[in-house]
Amino acid sequence: MTGKTRWRRGGARSRIFPALLLPLLFLPVQASAQQESAKANGGASVISPTILKNLSVTADHSKFKELQGPFTSGPQVTRACLKCHNKAGRQLRDNIHWTWETIDKRTGRKLGKMHVINAFCTNALGNEGMCAMCHAGFNRAGPDYDLNKLENIDCLACHDNTGKYFKTVVTPGHPKVRKKFAPKKPVPWTQSAQHVGLPTRANCGKCHFYGGGGDNVKHGDLSSVLFNPPRTVDVHMSPREKGGAGLVCIDCHVGEGHKWAGGHYKLNIGDDGKRPPGMPRRTLSCAQCHGDRPHSNTTLTGWRLNGHTARVACETCHIPAFARGGVATKVFWDWSTAGKLKNGKPFAEEGYTQGNGKKRHTYASLKGSFKWAENVVPEYAWANGDMDWLLPEDAFDPATPVFINKPLGGPDDPKSRIMPFKVMKTIQPYDKKRNVLVHMLLWGDNDYALWGNFDFARAIRKGMEIAGREYSGEFGFVHTRMFWPINHMVAPKEQALRCNDCHVRDTGRLQKLAGFYMPGRDRWPRLDLLGAAAALLTLLGIFGHALLRMSRAKSRN
Repeated sequence: MTGKTRWRRGGARSRIFPALLLPLLFLPVQASAQQESAKANGGASVISPTILKNLSVTADHSKFKELQGPFTSGPQVTRACLKCHNKAGRQLRDNIHWTWETIDKRTGRKLGKMHVINAFCTNALGNEGMCAMCHAGFNRAGPDYDLNKLENIDCLACHDNTGKYFKTVVTPGHPKVRKKFAPKKPVPWTQSAQHVGLPTRANCGKCHFYGGGGDNVKHGDLSSVLFNPPRTVDVHMSPREKGGAGLVCIDCHVGEGHKWAGGHYKLNIGDDGKRPPGMPRRTLSCAQCHGDRPHSNTTLTGWRLNGHTARVACETCHIPAFARGGVATKVFWDWSTAGKLKNGKPFAEEGYTQGNGKKRHTYASLKGSFKWAENVVPEYAWANGDMDWLLPEDAFDPATPVFINKPLGGPDDPKSRIMPFKVMKTIQPYDKKRNVLVHMLLWGDNDYALWGNFDFARAIRKGMEIAGREYSGEFGFVHTRMFWPINHMVAPKEQALRCNDCHVRDTGRLQKLAGFYMPGRDRWPRLDLLGAAAALLTLLGIFGHALLRMSRAKSRN
């Protein structure tokens, strides 16, 4: 077993005795593994604490004198909110939704939208006039934004309950694209201010379901179908009348003082104690509700499935595919083809029709070429919670794909589990001499913005200047990869993976993962011999028992 590690639990080497049971694990009972129940305090009978709280609201904001308005801007509304909620501003001051910044505790390096260049629209820094449509604040027009000016916090982005509130671009953009993004109607400031409550899925989804520039572009497991999903798409967010649990985002992404669990800069692999939905927590994991022994121990199948939880994330088996429900996700983006014009004007081609019938762009002058996919089987990797992030000044070898981020961990790390990911593949610009990713100015009312002049050279030069970075003056395009954890779109238990989705030779889902022994997939001569011997002895025992019974029957006759 050179170069391989056997399954470990709690850091201790597995005993050889369970291997004697190996032949039993492939009996028909194993084929019904997906029928084992992962019960969460009653499963679908769990009622959303958020819904309960909204049903028991004791204040009607429309009657408050401070909210009578009329309001004509966001900061006016926020100043009124903070008169009563006088701690909220300071609480949100350090929230990543406001700062776009977080510190990697492992390395001490700054991460977040202000520091990372991603594999989608690349950089937010310098493009705040557009990107801040999904910022929990107002008037974020550039890098010199004053984070201590708390009246710019956007309370309505998360707390509007009318469903009519919307965000607009902060700056107008280039005349060639300005009309496309201009608001079609005025923001209902007063109406929204008078009808607020706890965040709903509609509040969260307006930004998170449309990250990367469109419906389900970025995450793969967060799309508009989750506003009202059927049970077959997500058992947690599906309404109770459809057989789901009816949970909303903050039932899991919950915390205290405007700081809540979740995020992709630091993955939530472990568990800090079992809590039902809605209870405060520092980390976010399936075990918070389901425990680390979610399957019944009264059957051999349930016992074996519970043995997986230390090394296999729940999502690996219970999210067999993402981008389900009729909304595709973007899986490839080629920036190098951007800038083509027809009759001197930008254009788009809709070459993909997704499951719900909507067409998606396969080319757009503003962004380049795209590929889409639905019902995507995830890629799997070992993850211990930490991610290795590429920052703008980190040099790389352009001859091979460049990983913008990558989960850390492995089979020899007892904190690691096998997790599912979407891996985004992109071709994006870089500095050819310095071998670093570049900042681009995409949005702006000037002749440098790519979304207007379609000139990469000018857009990159200006973007690097805004970012305060050295630029060689020569750019090219490099292949990049970016990992996105898959945590949503949990399928019903009957759709969970079967044992033979992984424990088979050559065609299993975990074929690419090396460095450990997995029954059914790998061959270990000694264990194979032991299993064959056990099976042979079993057959001999059965045969011998049958002969004895036949012999005794003849003797009696």
